Amino acid sequence: MAKEERTYSEEEIAARLAAELPHWRYENGWIRRKFKTHSWKGTLMAINTVGHLAEAAWHHPDIAASYAWLEVKLQTHTAKGITDKDFDLAKKIEEVVSWRPGKAGGALEGTPEHDQRFAYLKYDD
Repeated sequence: MAKEERTYSEEEIAARLAAELPHWRYENGWIRRKFKTHSWKGTLMAINTVGHLAEAAWHHPDIAASYAWLEVKLQTHTAKGITDKDFDLAKKIEEVVSWRPGKAGGALEGTPEHDQRFAYLKYDD
C-alpha cells in the first residue's frame, strides 16, 4: 500500500512558492509556471525537457502550449493536493529549463543573445 502523502495548505503553498519558486503561482489546486519562448522550436524543446524530467521522476504534470509559451501545472492526484513531489519536480524543472550556461560561468556559452535566429527561451531577468 502506498504511503499517505502530506498535502500543504494554501498558506503553506504560498509561503513555499515565495521562498523557493518565485516564478510559480498557486491557482485552482495546482502550482503553475508559464515559460515564454521565442518560437515553436523553443516551446517544443522546453516541453521535451519537462517531459524527460517528469518521466524520470515518475510524477507527471499537465502541460498547455502554444507557439511561444508553455504552462506547466503540478498537483499530486493521488493525494488530491500539493505535496513535496510537486515542489521537488517544480524546482528541477525551474533549474533545468531556466538554465543559462553563459551566465553560470564555465566553458559553455549558451545561445547567442545578439542573434535572434538562435533565441530559445525568454528569460525572466
